[in-house]
Amino acid sequence: MTATATTRAALKPRKRPRQERSRQTVAAILVAAAQVFERRGYAAGTTDAIAARAGVSVGSVYQYYPNKDAILVALVERHLEEGVALVAQLLHEAREGHVEVDGLLRRFVEAMLALHQREPRLHRVLFEEIPLPTSLRRELERREEAIAEQVAALLTDRLRLPLRNPALTAYLLVHSVEGLVHDFVLRPPKGVGSDAFADELVCVLRAYLDAAGPLHPASSSTVKPCRVHQVKRVRS
Repeated sequence: MTATATTRAALKPRKRPRQERSRQTVAAILVAAAQVFERRGYAAGTTDAIAARAGVSVGSVYQYYPNKDAILVALVERHLEEGVALVAQLLHEAREGHVEVDGLLRRFVEAMLALHQREPRLHRVLFEEIPLPTSLRRELERREEAIAEQVAALLTDRLRLPLRNPALTAYLLVHSVEGLVHDFVLRPPKGVGSDAFADELVCVLRAYLDAAGPLHPASSSTVKPCRVHQVKRVRS
């Protein structure tokens, strides 16, 4: 994003769709933009290409968004909404139903994998190829903090885990999963599939939760051993 394009006004939609036809047009623009940026990257993802892909005039694009950076911000916001909704559903089900630590960790990792693998190239463009505006970064941090607070409450109130510092433990869990899943999807190690990655990450997280308990736990003999995957060596 250029210096002139990253001003707050330049990144806001020009207007919000109010009628059904307008909402459909904006939805088509965002779907087309996601496809264009995923295939062409940030530099080659022009508003002309987005308009052509959406089947609308470039004037229709500018009617709602002042530039492609504003469209990118809208895509990031859409991604955040999807992620928050996914985690909120997972936490709700964990609070309302029968849940165990392993099952919760597994579902959390798999949910993040599914979210990141949906449009991996677009994810790279949104979070690695462009600098997000400060306001959006802060919103992302705020939402991650809110998720960590809910996870901390779930670990202590619902699962009754005797954690030394529930807030810190939840913070590390949330950020570890997000960071490791992000890197795995965009830069996967050779010979490691999603299932093997999920197994190992759950193993790491569970070991951390066990270590994050009292300084002198009574016993850890009831903890089942993690299933370790053998990584197939691939010749370079």
